Amino acid sequence: MVSGFDRFARHQELPDSVAGSLLISELSCVACHAADHPWLQPKRGPRLSGAGFRLRPDWVRAYLADPSAVKPETTMPHALAQLPASQHDEAIDALVAFLETQQQPFPVIKAGGALPVIHEFWKRGDVDRGSKLYHTVGCVACHDADPDYETVESKPSAIDELLEQLDPEEIEDLGLASEARRVDSVPHSDLPNKYSLRSLTMMLLDPAKTRPSARMPSLRLSPLEAADIASYLLRDQASRSTEIEPSGASQELIEKGRALFVQLSCVACHDATGVQRVAVGRPLRDLNPGAAASCLDAPVGQMARYTLDDEQRSAIRARLGDHDIASPTTTADVDYRMLQLNCYGCHRRDDRGGVGRYRKAYFETVGHVDLGDEGKLPPTLGGVGRKLTPKALAAVFHPKTPSHRPFMTARMPSYSSETVSPLIAGFPAADRSDNADTMDLLPPDEAMAEAGRDLVNTGCVGCHAFRGESLPGVVGIDLAGTTNRVDSKWFYEFVLNPSAVKKRTRMPTFFPDGKSNRPELLGGDVQRQISAIWAYLKYLDKQPLPEKIETVRSANYELSPSEKPIVLRTFMQQAGTHAIAVGFPQGVHYAFDAERVQLAVGWKQRFLDARGTWFERFTPPADPLGEDEVTMPAVPLLVRDEDSGETPESRFGGFRLDSVGVPTFLYDVDGVRIEDRIEATGDGSLKRTLTFRGPTSGKSFVLVPHSAERLQPHGRSGFTDPQGLTITLSDDLAQTGTLIQTDQQTQWRIPLVRNPSKTVVMEYRW
Repeated sequence: MVSGFDRFARHQELPDSVAGSLLISELSCVACHAADHPWLQPKRGPRLSGAGFRLRPDWVRAYLADPSAVKPETTMPHALAQLPASQHDEAIDALVAFLETQQQPFPVIKAGGALPVIHEFWKRGDVDRGSKLYHTVGCVACHDADPDYETVESKPSAIDELLEQLDPEEIEDLGLASEARRVDSVPHSDLPNKYSLRSLTMMLLDPAKTRPSARMPSLRLSPLEAADIASYLLRDQASRSTEIEPSGASQELIEKGRALFVQLSCVACHDATGVQRVAVGRPLRDLNPGAAASCLDAPVGQMARYTLDDEQRSAIRARLGDHDIASPTTTADVDYRMLQLNCYGCHRRDDRGGVGRYRKAYFETVGHVDLGDEGKLPPTLGGVGRKLTPKALAAVFHPKTPSHRPFMTARMPSYSSETVSPLIAGFPAADRSDNADTMDLLPPDEAMAEAGRDLVNTGCVGCHAFRGESLPGVVGIDLAGTTNRVDSKWFYEFVLNPSAVKKRTRMPTFFPDGKSNRPELLGGDVQRQISAIWAYLKYLDKQPLPEKIETVRSANYELSPSEKPIVLRTFMQQAGTHAIAVGFPQGVHYAFDAERVQLAVGWKQRFLDARGTWFERFTPPADPLGEDEVTMPAVPLLVRDEDSGETPESRFGGFRLDSVGVPTFLYDVDGVRIEDRIEATGDGSLKRTLTFRGPTSGKSFVLVPHSAERLQPHGRSGFTDPQGLTITLSDDLAQTGTLIQTDQQTQWRIPLVRNPSKTVVMEYRW
């Protein structure tokens, strides 16, 4: 499927030259038939240098036998159709044998300060979490949603309400046909038969590793999020094996497959180890689009066999016959690259594209706050080259750039600079009409910042955050850093008249008819007042927060345990959306992640601010107020023994408080009932008492008290990690443990008896 062609060209919304070029590029015609025009350069197929570990042999067999049957609307031709049918089975055996030798190892994912990596994370995925991620982070912008997935009901936009009231002829007359029609989905292949849990997890984590064309982008998933989505997509897999093992074919069969890989021109589109690309066809310019036999119709010999319909053939023929196509404008180049990458699946630009009408329900705000389409759908890109500075525009695509819209569940994909260079250079060139667009209309004058603070306190503070601080219930973009991201001329025009710059925006105007509603400030001069706002934002790191925010901050919602522990259910970056934070009078605190059923983080001194938890509809995650924060081991505390290769299932059952207010967490790990009491001691450590109760049906388990990139011994009964966290056990139990090195991680493992009805005491000190 070629999304841009199906959504727009089939409805006569693309010029013939664009429609035909798009198909030629996506079908990779120029991989065989050379051409110089940049629009025609081939997408090419996935890299196959790791296919032996990534793809199941049975799926490869089925796909080679009939590509379009296994993956409807695939852009891969039926390569084996070049051979007599009697030779197909033998050729498939040989090609599969060759591809099984493509054994590039999976990359090792290293943990960082903000990215804990669980040992063998691809085994830790959760189907329910994966379903939620798949339906909210952006996957369904291109792919089908599960019809059984329940979305949150929200008020339709004015356009959607209007479409419900119009008949088809009225919709056509009003030019709303594109808004009204259903957008086709990019079909999945037979994923359960194609991938293992590990190979799909690794593909989702870094799609460009195997798919450099970037038609499948990275959604900035963490390793565990990738594992969750993989578990969801493979939920119907008959055998949940995590690895793919080569069958061990004969060298003779492998070499035959290698030769066929070149002979059938697979090498033209796919990179593989031990083969070289070769030119196999005449230049594109020399092809006769009206020939009786061609790749488009009635192919013979080595001609590619595509599954094309009449519209697609017509578009390609029209482009092949147009040898004198004019050089495209910068605007056309930008549009074309957005069509190739399917940016229009999420974004609207110049009245084209945007989230399909029937997909909008899957685009939500965190906490389901009603912000309308502007607050839950990806932003329009009309004039974005005027809006963003070049540096900010490039940063949008960088994988380490944090989201500027944390209230949206959908994520902006990341791309390599090479992939998006036509957009990074093209947006400004297309959107800036003259040099005046780049002038600094609002020169920074720090002396005006005080007046700017007064002005933002009048209006901006009602919808926006400043340096991470906001009024209760406010959900909007944080204006810190605005002057580094946004062009001053665009800012001036937008603040002066928001709806003139951005259609259907919820941003109100504070300068009706071009006049200020604060005439006493700076003589009522509109340009000077907007300059003052700019100056305040420019020097925000040196300025006090808006007065209204300062007033709210002066109300103290800090929780300070004094006589007994405080237990607070909250939302924390370190412990997730099901965090249970526990603070102690001794000044040692921790948070337990009830969703993943494990101790997540510890810290000392001050506890937490409860304002967001108690009063706000939406708030950034609560952060510990104290110091000496440590991240607890990310590996589950109790795992199956290393011989089973299975991941235990954990189920949280709540907690109970004892007479002094200390919680005991109750959970179940594959039939083992665990009571987990964690309390502060007088010497600044945490004491953890684990009581295990069987039966376990003969299953063997291993306790993993500590894990990190490296562990240093601490006496006879403990180990210390690089952040200074020392975990100790009783001497007799500690002596039964061993250190295991796996995937850049060291684990301290303690074997438990088959019926572990026993108590284990651990100490956490940092």
